[in-house]
Amino acid sequence: MKIKQALVSFSLFLFLYHCTTTSAQSPAQAPSKNQAQPPSKHQAQTPAKAPSQPLAEPPSQVPLVQAPPHRTIAAPTNVTKILDKAGGFSVFIRLLKSTQVIIQIENQLNVSNTLTIFAPTNGAFSSLKPGTLNSLSTEQKVQLVQYHVLPSFVALANFQTLSNPVRTQASNTNDFPLNIITEDKWVNISTGLVNTSISSTVYTDNQLAIYKIEKVLLPLGIFAPRPKPPAPAPTPLKNKNETSSSSSSSSSSSTLDSPVGAVEASNGLSLTRNGMVNIGVAGVAIIFLFGLSKFY
Repeated sequence: MKIKQALVSFSLFLFLYHCTTTSAQSPAQAPSKNQAQPPSKHQAQTPAKAPSQPLAEPPSQVPLVQAPPHRTIAAPTNVTKILDKAGGFSVFIRLLKSTQVIIQIENQLNVSNTLTIFAPTNGAFSSLKPGTLNSLSTEQKVQLVQYHVLPSFVALANFQTLSNPVRTQASNTNDFPLNIITEDKWVNISTGLVNTSISSTVYTDNQLAIYKIEKVLLPLGIFAPRPKPPAPAPTPLKNKNETSSSSSSSSSSSTLDSPVGAVEASNGLSLTRNGMVNIGVAGVAIIFLFGLSKFY
């Protein structure tokens, strides 16, 4: 049994050895055309094509999150705060507040309206005659402040484009005319009573401009000299006779007005009548006697 096992093992060894030698001596087969070849250097740099898919659509112009219908409006420019920070405009600030013109200005700026303000200094108000502001009515004070406000934004370099008379917020240009003339870099302002010029710029942006002036703008509609009323006509002189007759008539009428005077007047009238009767009788008697003397 051991001999048979050894022979079988030896035969298997020879068979395996023969198969190994045969496979090692046979030439390698050529690669098939269908097999993948390694990519060349040029092909390695070319990116592989993406699988065919539909092209992406351009981004939509509609935002993902809709904006609110109205943007939040920023608070209007604080005019009094600007003037207070600049300094020297306390009287004008007080007039803006007391006349409530500042509320009109803030409302107009809040709706994106543009304005130009001529701000008189405290020295400008102190140069007025004492009691000038106190002599004005409430309406006149409002008109005075509005006369210093133009209803549009005017840059310092654009005053030359305005047409005279310039319209203000006070009233019509007939009662409140304002003429502005530019000369080089100077801006001269005339009301018909006051001539002044812009001395500096207090504040400016694309909506509001505030300019400093050294005199209060006095409009003709308020401060124009009023004509004096005509003198009363002289009373005509009366004659002496008319004066005496009028005085006697007045005295007699005044006498008759009283009861005592009325009695006295009636007694005097009766005496006068009796005297006239007696005179008449005496005259008749004299004529009768004169006739008898002629007869004899």
